[in-house]
Amino acid sequence: MRKSYRVKSEKDFQQVFESGDSVANRAFVIYKVEKTENKHFRVGISVGKKVGHTAVARNRLKRYIRAVIDEEKLQINPHVDFLVITRPYARDFNMAQVRKNLLHALSLAHIIEEMPDKVEEK
Repeated sequence: MRKSYRVKSEKDFQQVFESGDSVANRAFVIYKVEKTENKHFRVGISVGKKVGHTAVARNRLKRYIRAVIDEEKLQINPHVDFLVITRPYARDFNMAQVRKNLLHALSLAHIIEEMPDKVEEK
């Protein structure tokens, strides 16, 4: 995923937190704000130390999240900035579990219209 697809600055993160809507499932919290001037969506990912005590575990979860978003980027509403906050429940998830739970949270937030058919936990 290119850097232009990422929410990076503290100002942008705070804007989404303060003025955005939020939805959650057991593994992820999604904050989103509509931006009609955007040419494409932007995403920020946060995995705190409560989720994984080592950088290796946190970075692995971030890679999994970015991979799922990259696979589904054609389904994502282009006029939205959103944040994915990982909860401790997702600590030991494999790629299939991250995919299933993240797509569920994104569909609850209406960032993707519907769950893809082939979302199964292995």
